[in-house]
Amino acid sequence: MSIRPLGKSDLSVPDICLGTMTFGEQTGEADAHSQLDYALGEGVNFIDTAEMYPVPPRPETCGVTESIVGNWLARQQRDKVILATKVAGPSRNMHWIRQGPLAMNRANIRAAIEGSLKRLQTDYIDLYQLHWPERNQAMFGQWQFDPCNERDVTPIREQLDALAEMVREGKVRQIAVSNEHPWGVMQFTRLAEEHGMPRIVSTQNAYNLLNRNFETGLAETCYRENVGLLAYSVLAFGHLTGKYLDNPAAPGRITQWPAFGQRYSKPNVAPAVAAYAALAKQHGLTPTQLALGFVHSRWFVSSTIIGASSFAQLKETLAATRTPISKELLAEIDAIHLKYTNPAP
Repeated sequence: MSIRPLGKSDLSVPDICLGTMTFGEQTGEADAHSQLDYALGEGVNFIDTAEMYPVPPRPETCGVTESIVGNWLARQQRDKVILATKVAGPSRNMHWIRQGPLAMNRANIRAAIEGSLKRLQTDYIDLYQLHWPERNQAMFGQWQFDPCNERDVTPIREQLDALAEMVREGKVRQIAVSNEHPWGVMQFTRLAEEHGMPRIVSTQNAYNLLNRNFETGLAETCYRENVGLLAYSVLAFGHLTGKYLDNPAAPGRITQWPAFGQRYSKPNVAPAVAAYAALAKQHGLTPTQLALGFVHSRWFVSSTIIGASSFAQLKETLAATRTPISKELLAEIDAIHLKYTNPAP
């Protein structure tokens, strides 16, 4: 397992991270603990969760993922586990999270952290992330910025102030963002340096063969500002396993919860997936090996977040992540990418 530094901080993480958003919905607690035990035994001591998990979010299950992780964490040596969680942004119709907050202000951030610490049964979080920006921004399948959607928001300086308080109190070691764009990363890093506040060390963004938007503006921004990428949705909600090519009704998150299809219902998704699956076959690989090996090989990816709904699936996925990608194979991947460019932004 390769260990990589995050930003300018003293926090280093393994190049693979275990995501937990299925825990408490698709994955029961016993299976979840088996996954955590196995991951830790394989050197994956970096665990990512969020206050709103599991997904899909429901009032009945909100916070259950953190509680499941917390029950496991209570049996571990705390300083051997790198724990990341997130504060939910504007409600997106999730009124059950702090009465549907419209802002990432001091009160909401503090309430979120206190709740997460309790559920996780710990007194500090290694990496605390803003789950998505409060401001108007195209994300989660949207692909165009629309100034007509502008609204009043908590200034980024105030968000940093609130996070800095948590760092000073010892509740948080490092801070980060998620689902960010270049402008946001620049604002967070600039304001932190101007005012002597904690710098963000990473951004957690979707990145996969169907969505390489990170490479356009964020790759340079994060390189120059020394901000790492934690890549999520690396299998594009199962599409890049190829399982939906022959059977669109195959069991999975897309068929169980069709609302997740918004990002992957665009015209070029199916032909792109078919092209990548054919390429994988030509090289004696499974589509999963090609997809995961690609993400893991990228120079700007600090850690590849993998998730699984079962212990067996985790073992398969973890092994596939280590698939080597040669320069020749990467050139063939790029050729498909230029034909089907970012079909699922």
